[in-house]
Amino acid sequence: MHPFPSLHHRITHTADATQAVSIGNFDGVHLGHQALLGTLQESGLPTAVLTFEPLPREFFRGTDAPPRLSSLREKVVALRQNKVQNITCLPFNQALANLSAEDFITQILVKRLRCGLLSVGHDFRFGAGRRGDLDMLCRFGQAYGFLVKEQPPFLLDGERVSSTGIRAFLQAGKLSQAAAWLGRPYALCGRVVHGDHLGQELGFPTANIPLNRRPVPVRGIFAGRLLSPQGNWVAAISIGLRPTVGGKQMVLEAHCLDADSPDLYGQQVSVELHHKLRDEEKYADLDTLKAAIDNDVVNTRNFFAEHPQDSE
Repeated sequence: MHPFPSLHHRITHTADATQAVSIGNFDGVHLGHQALLGTLQESGLPTAVLTFEPLPREFFRGTDAPPRLSSLREKVVALRQNKVQNITCLPFNQALANLSAEDFITQILVKRLRCGLLSVGHDFRFGAGRRGDLDMLCRFGQAYGFLVKEQPPFLLDGERVSSTGIRAFLQAGKLSQAAAWLGRPYALCGRVVHGDHLGQELGFPTANIPLNRRPVPVRGIFAGRLLSPQGNWVAAISIGLRPTVGGKQMVLEAHCLDADSPDLYGQQVSVELHHKLRDEEKYADLDTLKAAIDNDVVNTRNFFAEHPQDSE
């Protein structure tokens, strides 16, 4: 996933032509989502996705909700890469939570999105109390002139691909399995900010991306890649609190290998995670931390030497 421009130019809100529509969280835009989006392309109609911010589970469960795989910005990029032309993001609030399934169809699907074809998963539910289902959609589709297509579960090696499964892979450090279900390496995107320059003092300058406002499903030290408008680099990556120096907020730090300290401040970058090296640790002093980072760099080089295809 590559860096991208400003977000607000990438989300549309009201359709001006009949569309092929899909609805959902699209968290991670994994292979199952991609198969669903493929059915939209086959229709020959302009393609559209309706999604929500925050995710419904975040609205209902608050801080107890599991960490999402992708931010809204990352999701939009992945949807565009899958040739979705129009994206509508509705604020999920109490008014939307209270909207009846019937009104959801007439007000949003019919009037706002001008739905001509609706493609959704087999277990899709919507509306207040999750009363809306495929049978209701088919009945209203006949009345209002749109077709409903049910997408069966997407299986890979006999297992149903899901955001929940990918999150479990990531939390267990199984990056290759997560990448297989995503169809690409797992990546986090953000804007590079100034840090305390400790990495530079230790001889390992880093691009710092704060994560304090976003729970993420990964933590530890990783071999990966940093992608930026200036170029792409293999990187040793830390995601965590930096306990050795008393850190209190989650931050992603990427040390680009074989790079002459690229100036990335203020730029949107994407950081791919290819392999987990180890868990985050608290060290007794900075010399011990420096030795650990040096070992992480060696292990990162070794990983990409053994997996050269991952560095491309």
